[in-house]
Amino acid sequence: MNLWGIDLGGTKIECAVLDSKRNLEVVARMRLPTESAKGYDHILSQIKRLIDMVAEQVGEQPTKIGFATPGVLEPDSQLMKNSNTTCLNGMPLKTDLQEILGVPCQLANDANCFALAEALMGAGKEYHTAEVVFGVIMGTGVGGGLVVNNKIISGHHGIGGEWGHNILEENGEPCYCGKAGCVEQVISGPALERFYERESGQKLTMKVILERYNEGKDPHATATIERLLEFYGRAISTLINVIDPGLIVIGGGVGNVDLLYTAGYERIRKYIFNNGTITTPIVKPKLGDSAGVFGAALL
Repeated sequence: MNLWGIDLGGTKIECAVLDSKRNLEVVARMRLPTESAKGYDHILSQIKRLIDMVAEQVGEQPTKIGFATPGVLEPDSQLMKNSNTTCLNGMPLKTDLQEILGVPCQLANDANCFALAEALMGAGKEYHTAEVVFGVIMGTGVGGGLVVNNKIISGHHGIGGEWGHNILEENGEPCYCGKAGCVEQVISGPALERFYERESGQKLTMKVILERYNEGKDPHATATIERLLEFYGRAISTLINVIDPGLIVIGGGVGNVDLLYTAGYERIRKYIFNNGTITTPIVKPKLGDSAGVFGAALL
């Protein structure tokens, strides 16, 4: 049986079809632009168009489809919330998809799909004993997904794994969620770039800030990366203290900073509730930008 997945992103919609009988071999993969500025109904029509194109390529129609979505479907109301593709918020996306596509649809947050794919097809394959896998997203935003025994834990409110909106810095930057000093407003890429600009008066990308840190000649770059490492250590230690996963996989652009896995790991040791002992594997993802769409198919 083929497994169909859609990754509904802010700029692109991607469809992948996996063959469950052939070790999840990729049968087909195709993308279309989301064109979210044209509104909710246009997104639905783009999804339908993409699925029809892929169905023609593989010679069969899907019998069910998994979707990785920005934001999450509220369990009680069955309406979307917390999506940065704002035209999705408040809409009955699952109901509308099932109506327009004529097949059962399963929706999960894109960070949850990332965590599921990495647990089953990516980094998790090297850590077979890890019953609890936490997938961290550290990029433009900060999100996360929790997988226990190969199953996404979406939670009572559908916000399981949302570690990015806990307060990390008292009196910190205001967040769109209504709080201030959230993890996302401290260690996301844009937040770190804003910190550097406040300190130096100069606007630089994280890539250049990291280069300047490595050169050791820019005190503002040093302060920015030190801020990242220290607050990363605090934030990840809280995750470990609460759920103690057997594996943490870190995706997103900031997750490519190699210092997180060395100096950052030592910062976690300072705060973990385990007498300074930490053996949790914390690794980079194996699937690249395929994790979202593969995770959707695995739903």
